[in-house]
Amino acid sequence: MLVVAALGGNALLRRGEPLTANMQRTNVATAAVALAGIVRAGHRLVITHGNGPQVGLLALQGAAYKPDEAYPLDLLGAETAGMIGYLIEQELENALNHDRPVATLLTQVIVDGDDPAFGKPTKFVGPVYEQMQAEALAKAGGWAIAPDGDRWRRVVASPKPLEIPDTRVIQLLLEAGVIVICTGGGGIPVLRRADGSLMGVEAVVDKDASSALLATSLGADALLLLTDVDAVYRDFGTDTARAIPVVTPDEARLLDAPAGSMAPKLSAAAGFVTGKKIAAIGRLQDAVQLLNGGAGTRIAL
Repeated sequence: MLVVAALGGNALLRRGEPLTANMQRTNVATAAVALAGIVRAGHRLVITHGNGPQVGLLALQGAAYKPDEAYPLDLLGAETAGMIGYLIEQELENALNHDRPVATLLTQVIVDGDDPAFGKPTKFVGPVYEQMQAEALAKAGGWAIAPDGDRWRRVVASPKPLEIPDTRVIQLLLEAGVIVICTGGGGIPVLRRADGSLMGVEAVVDKDASSALLATSLGADALLLLTDVDAVYRDFGTDTARAIPVVTPDEARLLDAPAGSMAPKLSAAAGFVTGKKIAAIGRLQDAVQLLNGGAGTRIAL
């Protein structure tokens, strides 16, 4: 099978962990072991990943510049895709004893400049703060902020991904037997001008939506949405919570799930599944079992 495995931000950097290089490398090394299991099971593999904490960190560092000199989010997205891709590439090569080629591709994703998301920021980036601290930072930096659980975070525009023009390059790499790391952080958001040329735009594309679009564009057989939660739950966070082993795409769309975490995964999975294709949501360490239906929540017809 051709498998697209999407690593959630919480799978690479858990809530409350420091945003250090050593911590991220440690978590990526753990992720690489799970991803190597997919390859050893005989599947072709494309890896995508989130970048919310990392792009927010770079944006904070950019605050040291003058306001008109700060780097825009599309360039910060490219930086984080290179950084995280490098870590995944190196640790996966190590986990596979360097017997398979692995490559990271900076990936552009076309969005619509008239997307209403530009007027309603929803995508969490950066660390969490207490409300008063978040409000002070928002005032100083011109941010939009929103509650994330019992804390607060910066939110930015997250337009819908429409097209991945680098799909052909990814296909060529797959045909050559390469494990591809791409669409990092949802991909680098770009607009297509009237003359066909591309230009970057200030936004962060949802990683799950881009991963589903990529999986569909590549004709993948399976989409794995890997996080730090073992499955999708009914009544999550209550005494009556129970894991959901299998749902259809229509049932997935109707589930009441948190907008900032599980809802985008369910929407992406439901949009990908047609015919015999499957999607699954669950823990990173259960990646192989997710493919076999032995763990997590499976979305299938």
